[in-house]
Order: sequence, then C-alpha cells, then structure tokens
Amino acid sequence: MQIRGVLIPLMAGFTALAAMPAEAKKGASEAVRITSEAARTMSQEAAGTGAADTTITVDRVQVTAIKQGPVLRSTAVASSILGSREVERGGISALKQIAAAVPNLHAPDYGSRMTSSIYVRGLGARIDQPVIGVNVDNVPLMNKNAFDTELADIERIEVLRGPQSTLYGRNTMGGVVNIHTLSPLTYEGVRLLAEYGSGNTLRLKASTYYRPRPDVGFSVTGFYTRSDGFFENEYTHRTCDREWQAGGRWKVQWDNGRGLRLDNTLSLARLEQGGYPYAYAGEAIVEEGETVLRPGQIAYNDPSGYRRTTISDGLTLRLDRERYSLSSITAWQYLDDAMTLDQDFTPLSYFTLRQAVREHALSEDLILRSRGEERYGWLVGAFAFYRHQRMEAPVTFKRTGIERLILDNANRMPDLLRYGIEADELPLLSAFRNPTWGAALYHESRLRLGRWLLTAGVRVDLERTQLQYHSQADLDYTLSISGGKPSAHHIAIDDTDRLSNTYFEVLPKVTALYAFDPMRNLYLSIARGSKSGGFNTQLFSDLLQERLQNAMLSGAGEQSSERMSYRPEYSWNFEFGGHFSCLDGAVRGDFALFWIEVSDQQLTVFPEGQATGRMMANAGHSRSRGAELSLQASPTHDLTLNVAWGYTDARFVHYRSGTEDYAGRRIPYAPQHTLSARATWSRPTGIEWLGEVVVQAGVEGAGPIAWNEQNSLTEPFYALVDASIRFEHRRWSIGVWGRNLTGSVYNVFYFKSIGHEFVQRGRPRTFGLTLTLNID
Repeated sequence: MQIRGVLIPLMAGFTALAAMPAEAKKGASEAVRITSEAARTMSQEAAGTGAADTTITVDRVQVTAIKQGPVLRSTAVASSILGSREVERGGISALKQIAAAVPNLHAPDYGSRMTSSIYVRGLGARIDQPVIGVNVDNVPLMNKNAFDTELADIERIEVLRGPQSTLYGRNTMGGVVNIHTLSPLTYEGVRLLAEYGSGNTLRLKASTYYRPRPDVGFSVTGFYTRSDGFFENEYTHRTCDREWQAGGRWKVQWDNGRGLRLDNTLSLARLEQGGYPYAYAGEAIVEEGETVLRPGQIAYNDPSGYRRTTISDGLTLRLDRERYSLSSITAWQYLDDAMTLDQDFTPLSYFTLRQAVREHALSEDLILRSRGEERYGWLVGAFAFYRHQRMEAPVTFKRTGIERLILDNANRMPDLLRYGIEADELPLLSAFRNPTWGAALYHESRLRLGRWLLTAGVRVDLERTQLQYHSQADLDYTLSISGGKPSAHHIAIDDTDRLSNTYFEVLPKVTALYAFDPMRNLYLSIARGSKSGGFNTQLFSDLLQERLQNAMLSGAGEQSSERMSYRPEYSWNFEFGGHFSCLDGAVRGDFALFWIEVSDQQLTVFPEGQATGRMMANAGHSRSRGAELSLQASPTHDLTLNVAWGYTDARFVHYRSGTEDYAGRRIPYAPQHTLSARATWSRPTGIEWLGEVVVQAGVEGAGPIAWNEQNSLTEPFYALVDASIRFEHRRWSIGVWGRNLTGSVYNVFYFKSIGHEFVQRGRPRTFGLTLTLNID
C-alpha cells in the first residue's frame, strides 16, 4: 500500500511527460527566461526595490497561487510573506521559527517535534486538531504531528491570518501557511549548507538542480541535523532534548510553454529525539525524609522520547487557458511515529505511556478558476480526503503509581476494607482504529466595480469520523474485610466498541476592498471558520483506571462515553484592515483590527485530581479581539527596518467547569502581545570576491501568557535579542549569529500531571556559524 501510494502520482506525472510531442517543448527555454525576468521586474515595480524576493506577481514558471491571487497585498486578507533571502539570513529551518516575524502568531518550542502547538489571534490547541493549515507546494499536511520538520531550499513562506476555511477547509479557522520550495525551472546548480552551533548542533544540506531540457527540471535535496540538546535530565545525567533527523526531497517540474504544467514532489524524513525537558515547579517532593525532586529540577527515571518517519508524494497538474485555469492536486501521505513518556516526570515510578501511530492519508483537490482582467471572476472547487489511522496507547502503572493512584483511593476506609496488589506493573491497554473521510464543494465570486473589489464565497463541508477501540486490563488483588484473612480476586476488562460522528458545515466568507492604487487599499471581511471534532483517545487510561477502581469497590465498572469525544469548534471573524505604501515604496505595511466570536472552543484540560490522561473539552463561548501592524521601512539604500506587532485580548464569555465560573478570564496559552523588531544593514565591501557585508540585529517577544483557566499563573512578557553578521557573495556566504544574547530566562509551557506542576524553560543563549555555497 505504501509503495502503491507513492507510485501512482509519479507514474501519472511521467506518463504525461513522455506523451508530450517534441514540438511542444521547442523554445521553452526562452519562454522560461523571459517569464522569470518579467516576474522579477514586475515584482520590483509593484513592491519597491529590494522586495523581489518577497512578492511574486507573475505566475508562469512555478505552480503557485492556485487559490488566492498572485499578489496577496492587493487582496482582502491579513498576510505576511517571507522570501528566500529573509529565510536564509534569519536561519529559518522550521515552522516554529517564522512565528516571531508574524503578528499574533505564536508557536512555542517545547516538548518534542510532535507537539506543533500554534496559536493565532487567541485561537489554538495543544493536541489533536490544529487551528492553522500548512501547505507545502500546494499539498496540505493532513496530520499536525508532521508540521515541525526541516525546511530546505525555501523560495517563500506565506502566512494568511484569519479564517481561510472557504478555500482551504477544515482546521484553517486561524489561517494558512503556504510554503513554496525552490523550482528547478528557475534555478540550476548545486547548493550546499553547513552550520555548527551551541549544544553541539550541526546542520548539513545539499541539493542539486538540473534542467536536462529547457522545459523539464529535476532537483534532489538532502539534509541531516543533529543536536546534543540544552537541558539535562539530572536522574540520567544526559540531555533530554537531544535529536537527529535526516531526509530528502525529489522534485520534477515540466512546463510545455503552452499552459500545461506538472509538479511532482516526493519527500521523506526520519526523526529521533529525546524531548520533554519539563522542570518541576511545585513544592519539593519528600519521600521518607529524603528530597526526591526540587523546584526547577528536571529529573525523571523512565525513558522518554519521540521518533517519526514521514513519506509524502504530491502531484500538481495545471492547465492554463486564456479564460480559465484548471488545477488538480493529488497527494498521499504516510506517518509512522511513536511517543514514549515517563508521564509523571518524577524520579518515582508512577506510570509510563507509549503512543504509536501509523497513518495513511489520500487527498484530492480540483480547482477551476477564471483568468484575465474581466470585471467578474470566479473559482469553483471540490476536495475529498480519506485518512486511516491505527494507534496503540498502552499506559503502564509502576509500583508507586499502583500504591498512590489505585490502592490509596481504594483504601480510604482501612478499618473496613483493605485492598492489596502484589504486582509491580499494571498495564492498561488501548488500541484504536480511526478512519475519517470528508468531501467539500466550494465557490468564490469576485466582482470589480471601479476601485471596489467585492468577494463572496461559501464552502459546504461533510466529514465522517469513526473510532473503533479495544480496551483491556487484568488485575489480581486481595481484599481483607474488617481485618479478616485476605481473599484473592480478579478483574478482567476486555471491551471493544465503535463510536462515530458526522459533521456538516457551511462556511461563508464575504469581503469588500477599496483600492486607492495597486499597493494601497482598505478592506472589510466577515468569515466563518470551523475546527473538526474528535475523540479523546488520551483519556482512555483514566477511564480504564476508573473502571478498575469501581469494580474493586462495588464489583461493577460501567463504561461512560460522555467524555470520549468532543464537538467541533466554530468562529465568526470580523476584520477591518488595509495595506499601504508611501515614499515610492520606501515605507510599506499592513494593519488589521479583528473581533472573533467562538462557540464550543476546544481546550486541552487535565481531569480533576490525580489524573493520568488529558482530554479535549468544549468551553462554551469565548471572544477574541485585537490589532496587528506590520511595517517595513528603508530610510536609506543600505538600511531596512521591520516591525511586526500583535495584540490579542482573548477571554471566556461563558465557561463553567464544575463549580468554577471562568467568564471574563483570559484564554490560556495565547499571548496578549507579540512583537518583532529588526534592523538590517548591508553594504558592498568593495572587494569583488568578498561581496557585501550584512549586519542584522533584532528583538522578539511574547506575553503575558495565562497558564490556566483561573489566570492564577501567568508568564510575563519576555524579549529575546539576536544578532548576526554575514558576508554574502553570489557564490557563497559565511556568517556568525547569536540568539537570546541577553540570556533571558522564560517559560514556554506549563502543565499539571497527577497534581504536580511542571514548566519548560525557553532555550538559553546560543551562538553559531553558517556557511553556504552556490555552484552554478
């Protein structure tokens, strides 16, 4: 099944390539050269000198801008664009690293690369459904476990904020990140990168781009990264956040010069890491007069880590005619990962978890849209996907966990009943099959009336998800009544059942934009977004534990299905914003004001008491309001200033949990402010072989962040300073850099486990050296 999933798009691509007559390819080289030059020229005219790497205005060579317009700043959307030059100079190698440059986007770096928590405008989630979609070369990543991976040879990154559900569907109510990789039709040569930094961190990358014929391009990219990590587990005396990963990408593109194009990308990656440098944040834990865990200490005894294998293949076919464009995006994705946790994160033997997931996903997106400058434009599309996931999530109680979490609860009346368990381990086994399919039809109409551009769209989405689970536990225990002789008892739980949910969504969006000129406008938008519902698979260990305890106490352990699933989340987004440019493009920027009403907001919570699992709960009604500003200024030819600021006030309107009323409290984990300010100075050295010198300095920050629904714990606003100096030549570059230069101490995550509090510190001060080579 794996091989077939990869070969189907590849065979289709090469069959189309082989079938093209030679006459269709004649002169394509000149067409590509002219098109590339036109793109560069028009981009500079539209966005100002120096912006050619961040704005693509002509869509002829690469298969890009399939759904949104080719110039984002002329559309009614809040967007941020990072070009290849900004990505390279900033050392951006992962999705989390772009957050600082985007207003109201927060992607904390904690746990493992499975975590991938992203918050936008007060919306987000720590587990399960993401609030933002990620597309790589037009192909959507279907599982957020794969979001945090190495980014190699990036041409540009587009971040669209606000609901994009009408065009992109489920789980994009916070926005979309579109990542475009370098095209072998626009670049030919070899690229090499080597980087070494603090924590014995090494990054290596090599790629070759080759055009055997004017209309066909191939590229092969490989990468390897490793790090010893920065945080030590004092129990094992080894760093717990060490990692290595390796992978590659093979890409083929073909353009017949007459409107027909093909883009096929095969990617694979392997990752292994320790992860989970969670420091204890409560009162000291004392056992038999001995302190076993102190505040601020990272110390746990059972192995923890994460490994992941991903393979994906995406085929994009596009046919451009004078009046319309037809595109097909077909993808197959495979994910095989496993998370191992010492889930109590203490030196005591409470319990461990191993969660192993194997998933196949198929998706197809068909888009038909109008072309040209007519007053009326339109787009229609159809999308379908199928995901099949198998997961095993056994929780194993160790001796301390058996005594504290099971026997202590059972022996609450020691004079009457006395329970005993001799086993040193108690496995609670859970296995799941989760097939999910969905289909959607969507449409968008655009009407231009003089300076006005009016847009209306709607998406009709249908999703069906099932959970087939098998829960199993066997327990031998003894029971003594009123001090009598203990008698042996046995409990066996072996449950198999099936749950299913169907979701039907109608997701409209309307916008109105008034353009003063091509680069200055104001807009108003209203859009509905949604995030899929799901099942609380990580809660099944708690449910099994409850059933065992109930069976021990009363002889009956009934299964409750109320907490096994959670509902979809919905939002209405009201936004007013604009794009501006003045002083002949020397100053340009974007701003937005937004108000978001959210119903059934999904929150990751830990059940009350000494719970072992976590679950998704729906929080009733909340609202988020705020503002965003991005500004780029070039006061001189050598100096560029960039500022990105976001403000979000996200609060519960109606949310009760037990006896607690959280109305008016801030939503946890979403920062109130995000800030990035950066200055870049570049000047030719006057020495031909040395090129130009580039000096960058910047500061980024976030906060305050509420860590719980009560808002009793808060992370203050923190700021991180970075700087770099590079020498850039057309064929090579070398630079030194430093991050968190002031050594700020800050927390990026907080949580509770069995009543104990933990935090993860942000990364310390780091330095590094980066060398790149470009061989034409």
